[in-house]
Amino acid sequence: MKTPKRLQALVEDGLVDEVVRQLMSGKEATVYVVRCGDEVRCAKVYKEANKRSFRQSTDYTEGRKVKNSRRARAMEKGTSYGRKAQEEAWQNAEVDALYRLAAAGVRVPKPYNFHEGVLLMELLTDSEGNAAPRLNDLVLTAEVAREYHRILITQVVRMLCAGIIHGDLSEFNVLVDSVGPVIIDLPQAIDAAANNHAHQMLLRDVANLANYFGQFAPELLTTDYGNEIWSLYQSSQLSPESLLTGHFERVEKPVDLNSVMREISDTLKEEEARQLAIAIRLSRERAG
Repeated sequence: MKTPKRLQALVEDGLVDEVVRQLMSGKEATVYVVRCGDEVRCAKVYKEANKRSFRQSTDYTEGRKVKNSRRARAMEKGTSYGRKAQEEAWQNAEVDALYRLAAAGVRVPKPYNFHEGVLLMELLTDSEGNAAPRLNDLVLTAEVAREYHRILITQVVRMLCAGIIHGDLSEFNVLVDSVGPVIIDLPQAIDAAANNHAHQMLLRDVANLANYFGQFAPELLTTDYGNEIWSLYQSSQLSPESLLTGHFERVEKPVDLNSVMREISDTLKEEEARQLAIAIRLSRERAG
């Protein structure tokens, strides 16, 4: 096929020898099948901000560090340079996450290079060598649904142990290759320790998995892996080998009304004393 404009630089620089075909177009990027020497890979071309249906949000970017202070100030002010820097940071987040997660043993596509806003990575294939389908395109038996759910919960745990939460995990962001589920699309991945929305996003990711697989194995709809995983993470007990039950006991202590009333009474007394002291001081000042 004709080389798309955004891939021309990679061809000229010798990173890509041929663009074979377009593989898919999503809300944030268009993916092409490309030939690099003897290997067939895929090239993810990020869409410009005004052409993406997925918008950057402070919920996702909160806690991300920008080493260059000039870039950080420009991003805060929203200058043209700052917006460009923000786009680069958004794209780099996926590249960084892929390398970190691959090193942690999470099933993600292997990244090869990031050049001119294009991510070169592994092309995932099924047992017949065809491009791996999205999870959403498959019809599963209850047994396979339970197994894929177990695998993906294990991957979510590994991700969190590496300090990362996907933030947009669903059946649309999982491919199924010849081995099993592979997690994709990570530009919105968040830092679990630095983002105040981490717990909420983890719960949403896990709930999305339960709701999807629950169509085939209804018992998964009553599980609560999200809160169980987060509780272990908060208490520094989470590890890739953690044995999960899918259940979480919420400990709700009864309210001590007498103690609450005493605190209210003490607060009121302190306020009365403060107001009295102010009145005495003002009275003395007028008398003086």
